[in-house]
Amino acid sequence: MAVKLNDRAFEHAKSLIIDGRFVYDDRDAWSEHQPSTDDENRFIEEHGYDEYARWYLGTGDEAGEDTKARYKFPYGDFEKAHRCGLLAAESRAGQRKYLDIDLAVAHLHGMLDALHASARTGR
Repeated sequence: MAVKLNDRAFEHAKSLIIDGRFVYDDRDAWSEHQPSTDDENRFIEEHGYDEYARWYLGTGDEAGEDTKARYKFPYGDFEKAHRCGLLAAESRAGQRKYLDIDLAVAHLHGMLDALHASARTGR
């Protein structure tokens, strides 16, 4: 299976971070913060797969476009980007050697860290 970067999701994540729509949470918080299956199904029912895809940094080519199995590397809760989701995606992308996803997530992580640091110092 080939997994590649979902450019629309990457742009969406950057926009969320720039707009301050993110949670700077701990690495281990993703198991609590990631959307449940019910949350995913409800989101798809209300918004469709096109919007659902914007919350997943990777796409696989084995599953059809209108299936949840196609979308990989979630990073948010359908409202905000989560640092813990990005860290989980960064770790998994690195382990699986998905370089384009790994680099994109590292960029997003860097954006979050920079914003967090500037907020703490007031700059």
